[in-house]
Amino acid sequence: MGRKLAITALSSVSVLALAGTAPAQQPQQQFQCPRRGGDLIFALEARIPTLDQHVTPAGAARNVTMNIFDTLVTRDENMNPLLNLAESVEATANNTVFTFKIRQGVTFHNGKPLTSADVLASFQRYQRIGFDRAILEPVERMEAPDPQTFVMTLREPRPTYLEVVSSFGVPIVIVPAENANAPPQQLPPIGTGPFQFVDQVADQQIRIRRYDNYRPDTRHQQMRGFAGYRQACVDTVTFRMMTEAAARTAALEVGEVHGVEDVPTAAQRRLAGNPNIRLSRLENFWLHITYPNLSQPPTDNLLVRQAIQAALNMEEIMEASSDGAFRLNPSFQFPGQAYYSDAGGNLYNQHNQARARELLARSGYRGERVVLLTNREYPSMYNAALVMSEQLKAVGINAELRVLDWPAALQMSNTTEGWNFFYTGWTSVFAQGGAQSLRNLANPANVHKPPNNESDPEFMAAFNDITRGTTLEARRAAFARAQARAFDQVMAVPMGVMPKVQAVRANIDGFEPYFAVRVSNVSMRQ
Repeated sequence: MGRKLAITALSSVSVLALAGTAPAQQPQQQFQCPRRGGDLIFALEARIPTLDQHVTPAGAARNVTMNIFDTLVTRDENMNPLLNLAESVEATANNTVFTFKIRQGVTFHNGKPLTSADVLASFQRYQRIGFDRAILEPVERMEAPDPQTFVMTLREPRPTYLEVVSSFGVPIVIVPAENANAPPQQLPPIGTGPFQFVDQVADQQIRIRRYDNYRPDTRHQQMRGFAGYRQACVDTVTFRMMTEAAARTAALEVGEVHGVEDVPTAAQRRLAGNPNIRLSRLENFWLHITYPNLSQPPTDNLLVRQAIQAALNMEEIMEASSDGAFRLNPSFQFPGQAYYSDAGGNLYNQHNQARARELLARSGYRGERVVLLTNREYPSMYNAALVMSEQLKAVGINAELRVLDWPAALQMSNTTEGWNFFYTGWTSVFAQGGAQSLRNLANPANVHKPPNNESDPEFMAAFNDITRGTTLEARRAAFARAQARAFDQVMAVPMGVMPKVQAVRANIDGFEPYFAVRVSNVSMRQ
């Protein structure tokens, strides 16, 4: 006999609460667009590498795709699991069989009704080629016994498995079954979301428009995360890729665009005094991070990596990256999160040049190039690489910047050639906590490119204990062990935490910041 789960329960407990899916307190009526119409123009800070959401971790892609696609389960603003295309879910007592009922009346943008066959095909595609396909590794089989039912059977009990499936770092978006055999990066952008794809000019802009047959989720009154009660109030949205920060903010000030994804720290005070612009801030948004390539000399040498780690002064790096808007954080979690730990934090922010030189001498380093792979579209990444290169040169390391555009840098980081350190920001995975915040270092994602694509065995043992732990206490202890090992082996180097400040023109109503640009429930006043 299954037990019906409420996906709004706290994700930090081992068993999700058995209650309804609606929150305890809700507004009296569902959201209604105060007005309809208009073309919303939104400026993005980076180029979009692909709209195939199954295969890209790029936040630039999520900005568009999560308005087009839906998922079976997602997260709300508080990072609790939340049903989306699933009407309900029941789990067996030992958390090995999860039975989802699919919402009825939902159609794809091509007019085809959604069934469990589409969900199954989408999950199978992700299992084959998904960037984060390890989240489906525990699955023994998946079935669609009837058009409204999707069943996942695990090989062993996983008390927190719905947290894993609800991840939106690289989400399992649902696509028509007939598109599920599409090769990587060739997936047609057809989903069930409130907006549908119109057209694209490569590296310049993407347009989406209202999907008139979209069926809002009437279990909710408001948008919640990437789900809840969503409506397309504007006719179309044009996402412009404007990689120069000054050009973005200037376009916002003169009304050429209605919103921008990021406002640099230096421009925030000026824009805050403009009555025609409204700023919004997510305090905990971005873990500024760099990670090494363990398959490329000389960073295949642990002592070289430890020397680099010892040399770094995070205050200098983060000051240059953020113009002062940062917090140091010796963890792969935000303070206050359920899994926060400072284990291994003694290796963070050492700025110890003597130790760095001593480790280099022991490593046998002979002046080989250390290539720092970065881009200018995200100034924080470029500036971090620039400052880090000077800190490495100061201890005798032959550091060299390699600057590409963001899609090209991201693509190169997926290979084992041509780079030693890559610079990025972990946003959604970091915010979701627990195993998700370390998943990029686990098999098979392994962004740090260990030999044979096998992550460190000691790290993997601890990581697996996070996913299998039957109590929160056990999972926290496993997280601390995994984090300490990641620091010790220099699998990744967290540099600090930064906020995200977004902005819209004052005539734009309903825009709320999140971990991607959400244009549902957003309307325009003339």
